[in-house]
Amino acid sequence: MAQTSSARSMESRVGRTKQRYGPSGERLVAGVVPISANRSQVLVIQSTRRGGWVLPKGGWETDEGTAQVAACREAWEEAGIVCRIQHDLGHIPEMFSADQMTSQAPKALYQFFQVSVEKEEQQWPEMHKRARQWMSYAQAAQAFKDRPELLEALNRSSIVR
Repeated sequence: MAQTSSARSMESRVGRTKQRYGPSGERLVAGVVPISANRSQVLVIQSTRRGGWVLPKGGWETDEGTAQVAACREAWEEAGIVCRIQHDLGHIPEMFSADQMTSQAPKALYQFFQVSVEKEEQQWPEMHKRARQWMSYAQAAQAFKDRPELLEALNRSSIVR
């Protein structure tokens, strides 16, 4: 299955010049649900915009052949993990209300993948912007209470509840 490249960049991609969009103009976002080997915990990262905890995710770019490649890149950039795709958790439509969307946070279509964590690196591109933390299902569900798309991805995973 898809795995991050052995030659990982220490720079995060920024901007949306290579961003993929769906047929209705929605931003295509790929993300991961990193599950511990015993399936008792999920690895989460600090959000840079809203505070709190989120799953690693970001735009699927035009130079990435698959959403899996984009998801593993985001996992590396944001969480500093080398991961392996276990399975596709499917598409999750934007769950923000119209008044929550802005030009910085337009409508999106998320595609999440459950991944195993092959390695947690000590240095990664966004290490100075984001902390990472392992949480139980209950802790993550509480952290995602205002992010229904993240909670839905967590609920589709095989984490032990």
